[in-house]
Amino acid sequence: MTNAKIKKEHLKLIFDRLKTSHRIIGPRLEGNVIVLAEIADFRDIPAGYKEQQGRGTYRLFKNSSQIFSFSVGPDSFKRFMSPPVRENFTFKKSKKGISISQNSSQVREIATAFIGMRACDIAALRLLDKVFLEGPVKDAGYDSLRRNSLIVGINCLYPGDNCFCSSMDAGPEIKDGFDIAVTELDDSFLLEIGTVRGREILNGLPIDEVSDKDLSEKVSKIENCKKMIKKSIKVSELPWLIYRNPEHPRWADIAGRCLACGNCTQVCPTCFCNSSYDNLQLSGISKKLPELSGARIRTWDSCFSTNFARVHGGNFRPSRRARYRQWMSHKLAYWIDQFGSPGCVGCGRCITWCPVGIDITQELEALHAR
Repeated sequence: MTNAKIKKEHLKLIFDRLKTSHRIIGPRLEGNVIVLAEIADFRDIPAGYKEQQGRGTYRLFKNSSQIFSFSVGPDSFKRFMSPPVRENFTFKKSKKGISISQNSSQVREIATAFIGMRACDIAALRLLDKVFLEGPVKDAGYDSLRRNSLIVGINCLYPGDNCFCSSMDAGPEIKDGFDIAVTELDDSFLLEIGTVRGREILNGLPIDEVSDKDLSEKVSKIENCKKMIKKSIKVSELPWLIYRNPEHPRWADIAGRCLACGNCTQVCPTCFCNSSYDNLQLSGISKKLPELSGARIRTWDSCFSTNFARVHGGNFRPSRRARYRQWMSHKLAYWIDQFGSPGCVGCGRCITWCPVGIDITQELEALHAR
């Protein structure tokens, strides 16, 4: 069985089964914004809501009979796979030497079900896998969370106004990387089983066979979603469009608008810049007993931060012009050289949540002109 169908009123049965063995993370309504958080009941999902998104604007309203009529909010699942603040390890120094203990949260088994992942966020996870898992040293915390996560994806049928996932080959249809992929039809949900774990979740539930009509309806809805996507990027021009224009006057124009607040990097599902510091406990230090202990803490950082590029001897990106150019070049040029694909999945979050409404698709297009 690779496909199944379930009535809309029975989708909560999947949720009820998962919550007996998993922590469930999914969309919920908080402060007139759809965020990602732990959800305890299927009714927490904000059914019937739609957003109006623009450059630096987000407005939510309820105007749909569908359950998953909303698109992406400011959160991505990166926040749970690679938390904003994480203790890497603890250490203790005494007369006997130094001892280091790995944070137990990195190695314990954490079963988490991610409900409602869109194709762009699943594509973003694949990019983060390259960063955290495919290098010479795996990130232990990310690896543990990734291996012990179950993904229930939702095919996107209502794109946000700033989405451009189709031009990045990252949506709106989920093609892989899921345990179960859900498509909301008019009167039921089409379920695609991607793994053995996904099949086990559905065992014993009141599911029906899928007809050719159901499959045609899915194709039609996804094609309609693609037609509604308003923005795009010409990936075929990358990375050379950026490499040919390091001194383009547009970079200075952007710097005149950019606040260097780092919002775009915080909401981006693929940005992974971080910094570390030692949190020291000094209470044990004395002349008779020279001892100290503490923890190495890793936190999200941003290439827009003034201090991010500060090294001994100075700062090699002192201007906003240089910092924005670095961010955009990393997304759309350096990633291609390093990993073979752009570091952008076209979710549009950086456009929606930029306080001054800078649009990466428009800024890239402006590099054509002089």
